[in-house]
Amino acid sequence: MKIHFIGIGGIGISGLAQYMDHKGNKVSGSDIAENRIVRQLKAKGIAITIPHDASAITDQDLVVHSAIIKPTNVEVAAAKAKGIEVLPRREALLRILQDKEVYAVAGAHGKSTTSAILAAIMEGSAIIGAESKAFGSNVRYNDTNDRLIFEADESDGSFLNANPYCAIVTNAEPEHMEYYEYDYDRFYDAYRRFIASAAIRVINAEDAFLSTIEGDAIRLYPSRDISEVEYVLHDGEPHTRFRLKELGSFDVWGFGEHIALDAALAILAAVQTMPVETVREKILGYRGIKKRFDIIDSGEKCVLIDDYGHHPTEIAATMASARTYARLLGLETITAVWQPHKYSRTIDNLEAFSHCFEGVDRLIILPVWAAGEEPRIIDFEGVFSAYSPLLADRVKRSGCGLEVLKEGTIVETPASGLIIGFGAGDITYQLRGEK
Repeated sequence: MKIHFIGIGGIGISGLAQYMDHKGNKVSGSDIAENRIVRQLKAKGIAITIPHDASAITDQDLVVHSAIIKPTNVEVAAAKAKGIEVLPRREALLRILQDKEVYAVAGAHGKSTTSAILAAIMEGSAIIGAESKAFGSNVRYNDTNDRLIFEADESDGSFLNANPYCAIVTNAEPEHMEYYEYDYDRFYDAYRRFIASAAIRVINAEDAFLSTIEGDAIRLYPSRDISEVEYVLHDGEPHTRFRLKELGSFDVWGFGEHIALDAALAILAAVQTMPVETVREKILGYRGIKKRFDIIDSGEKCVLIDDYGHHPTEIAATMASARTYARLLGLETITAVWQPHKYSRTIDNLEAFSHCFEGVDRLIILPVWAAGEEPRIIDFEGVFSAYSPLLADRVKRSGCGLEVLKEGTIVETPASGLIIGFGAGDITYQLRGEK
């Protein structure tokens, strides 16, 4: 088929585009602006139009678009005028995944990590929502079997179309409630339907909602099933060691109880079809994922880390890991740079955000990454007064440290201790000196 992807620069759409290109389809795409993903796809020979333009729609068989693309988009309108089928990503999944043995991982937090760990353990193709350092992409191809490890997205309800053979759920904390019109019954019912649609179900049974799920399931009770957690360094790299039920001890890249939980869910899914010793060996192939406690640079007195955390639960968990890592490395201070993601998310969780930076010595807050939302007033200085935050415009990479800019002037230059950036916007490029 000839398939055109609108919004191809997004991590979710780009994964599907690459997978369908590998499967022999003629893929094209478009986006509002060029980014690193777009450049990578162009290097693969995929034709991409920047910005959206009706001329990109020619004789395609199918047009797939991301959730944020509106019906008035010029390419959507052009495709419909030509009689070309147009599907949102969530509906396209039904066709793309229908004949696969899908291991679908869902949850508000940890699904990218769990997916990447499972991909390291199990053979099969993979489409995840972050770049795995083990295979240098968010997509892996394996044409020897029909197994597919897939990060299933609840933000637009698309996980209901993931066709899961095995459903793995890390948690069901309310998130993306604007899609569910702030209807909690509708939100939780979507999770029930996702879990019920799978032949094998692996769930975090200590999650408040998931503890209510009835029927057959492999249930992880972290407080009793995960024990002897300790943090160790392998060649300076962070690893968590833990014992899981009667399966013995495992080492996995990363720090934190949340890493042990994500790994435990992946292990419990894998041991349904694999020997436990093979799982124990294969999990060592996981090397972390880009933008998740991603160590960009390190020296004797400084470590610079990029983290995708944009929800207070994620940030709090990562801050705990940062404190542990700093202690093991002998670093005395922690500087956090936070780029809030979306006005709606920030305001909905403002109280929790005000408490999630525990242990930070310096908090720098950048402007909200709006992600298309209309600006709203947020009193960051007042709400975060306990941290005496610095409100800045942007940061710029400077060796292992940063230059902090406000109104074009450098106002601080953190260059020692552990420096960690949080956010799902363009902060990752600022930290890397790419913007």
